[in-house]
Amino acid sequence: MAESPARKHLPNRRKRTRGAPTLPVAEPLTLAERARGALNDPLHQLQLALVVLAILIAVGTVGYVWIEHYPWLDALYMTVITVATVGFGEIHPLSQVGRAFTIGLIVMGVGVGAWAFTNAVEVVMGQALWLSMQRRKMKQSIEELRDHYVVCGYGRLGTRIVHDLRVRGEPFVVIECLEELEEGLVTERIPHVIGDATLDDVLLRAGVTRARGLVAALNSDANNVLTVLSARGLNPELLVVARANSEESESKLQRAGADRVVTPDSIGGHRLALALLRPAVHDLFNRIFSFRAADADVGQLIVPEGSPLAGQTIAECGLRRMGNVSILAVRGNNGEFVLNPEARRVIEVGETLILIGPGEAIYELEAMFGE
Repeated sequence: MAESPARKHLPNRRKRTRGAPTLPVAEPLTLAERARGALNDPLHQLQLALVVLAILIAVGTVGYVWIEHYPWLDALYMTVITVATVGFGEIHPLSQVGRAFTIGLIVMGVGVGAWAFTNAVEVVMGQALWLSMQRRKMKQSIEELRDHYVVCGYGRLGTRIVHDLRVRGEPFVVIECLEELEEGLVTERIPHVIGDATLDDVLLRAGVTRARGLVAALNSDANNVLTVLSARGLNPELLVVARANSEESESKLQRAGADRVVTPDSIGGHRLALALLRPAVHDLFNRIFSFRAADADVGQLIVPEGSPLAGQTIAECGLRRMGNVSILAVRGNNGEFVLNPEARRVIEVGETLILIGPGEAIYELEAMFGE
């Protein structure tokens, strides 16, 4: 894991930044983009076909009134039986112009009717209606999210991240470019956006301007760099963590704006060596970082101004008495870590306490004393 020197001191995850610059908002979609979105959704296609069919009936009714001087009800009836091609005869003899108009009405009616029927069958008989309704619900729920996390990529690494966020009860949105994964995401009720995470529009749809943090877990280092650049430009206050598939890419991701860079292969290698040399330590790490054991987790607590912890010693703060939580380390205001701090060490404002203990107790303490 590598840390950007320019961002050693990050705000607490619960901290709300006051006076932050106005963040960019999504630009309105163009007419062409709206049309493409409608044509990609079978439910929208059905709605469009029904609108066109209604317009065709209205035009036919007006046409028969104007050309043949039919009463309005007769004109509507003649239009409906013509468009429906039911084979009923003319209610009044038609002129040559009227017959030409009827021919055009039949051709248009058959085409529009077949279009509407085809989409109706697809919507009702298939998964289209269900998926379309779920997309609308998902879009609405994402628009209401605040202080959430954006997970870019739902591969093996992204799946693990989502699992851990769910266990901790943290709100999140997944960005995935493979459309074939959408049904599975919907079935598992995972908030998601289908699209390319390197694009500003997709990040904005995932609510990156309202998000607390983002992790770029794509398979390509180049795509991760682009994602970090885009996310940092859209939300300068965002906590950005990126995956590096090679150690050479770490510095590039840091320059792009990543606060933390993680190399899974490097970490995996260290864990394998640890399992070989110190198996008991490896088993403890597995217990802590699996998020399955309620009695073991690691947390962090930044001491804000006015905190009751500020000015107290490690022994006096009472965290162990409140939740059987121990202070594993303290990161001072200079960014240096003090491991296993002495009981008489005084806790200062702005320092970060690294806690170890039962998961629920740590979450409660973070909520109680965090900003």
